[in-house]
Amino acid sequence: MKITLSVIKADIGSYVGHNKVHPELIEIAKKELSKAKENKEIIDYFVFNCGDDLELVMTHTKPVEDPKIHGIAWKIFDLGTKKAKELKLYGAGQDILKTTFSGNIKGMGPGVAEMSFEERESEPVVIFAADKTDPGAWNIPLFKTFADAFTNPGLVISPIMNEGFTFEVQDVNENKSIKFKCPDEMYDLLAFIGTPGRYVIKGITRNHDNLICVATSTTRLSLIAGKYIGKDDPVCIVRAQHGLPDVGEIVEPYAFPYLVEGWNRGSHTGPFMPVSLEDAIPTRFDGPPRVVALGFIISNGNLLEPIDLFKDVSFDRARKKANEIADYMRMHGPFQPHRLPEVDMEYTSMPKIREKLKNRWKKL
Repeated sequence: MKITLSVIKADIGSYVGHNKVHPELIEIAKKELSKAKENKEIIDYFVFNCGDDLELVMTHTKPVEDPKIHGIAWKIFDLGTKKAKELKLYGAGQDILKTTFSGNIKGMGPGVAEMSFEERESEPVVIFAADKTDPGAWNIPLFKTFADAFTNPGLVISPIMNEGFTFEVQDVNENKSIKFKCPDEMYDLLAFIGTPGRYVIKGITRNHDNLICVATSTTRLSLIAGKYIGKDDPVCIVRAQHGLPDVGEIVEPYAFPYLVEGWNRGSHTGPFMPVSLEDAIPTRFDGPPRVVALGFIISNGNLLEPIDLFKDVSFDRARKKANEIADYMRMHGPFQPHRLPEVDMEYTSMPKIREKLKNRWKKL
């Protein structure tokens, strides 16, 4: 059975500050998706939040970027924005950059990760959602899972995975992409994805048969809006098992709380903290950046109840380390490397400050 898995997210309002999605917004999403399921527009759905981002998971038989599916998501975000404004939630409609839906939600603000595939005998997938960071946050863990044998021993001992994977990388500044076949072009791949603010992993396929393995959202809100309005808070889909990395190999990279861009005002570097759904409420300096992971089995298009993968106590040390890193980074205050470099601050208040003071500079 060929299905499409669509994960679409948006920040349409939070309480209090940038911390959590209001229950009424989640109920709106569930109600609308329940209608869509009854009308057989979708097969199944799941709704959750990571911080102040509303996450919609849908399965259906339509193609990727289908106007009907994107229209369902758009209606939910539109209704949710209206309720958020009624409740006077903070940042109501923050990710909704355009008011008229034109058939595709991409480029309108919300983040989208989708893939179509033939459902296997068993179809486990992991859906990641992040808050207070940008799409480049997936670069390190996806590289480790699909190209680093120290993380994924299957790359050595699995005959199919031993043939490697191909990474599609997007240049978000110039809106173009390139593919790297690994392990042959691994070093070339690293030369680009080591700059996660510009080059982000968009998708991954298996070299053995071109099987799709990964899809991510790559929306950069500031590049669409021309100014800083909030972080991108990306989502990511990773298929697991049967000649693909197993679930343990997929979540293992997050045991290291590596540094990502985002955090408070989208202008700071901080540790990426793996948390359970109940702990995805970033409050300290509006952070630190959070990531959640839900493990699903897809059965004839239906989503079995997910496992909250980062609820595992084995990630406690990563959370402890993330808090220690947060202490260290915060002590830098407005100085780099905690505050982002000036080139990455172009969409915050820096241009206005520079303009205000431009005539006070004296040539030496």
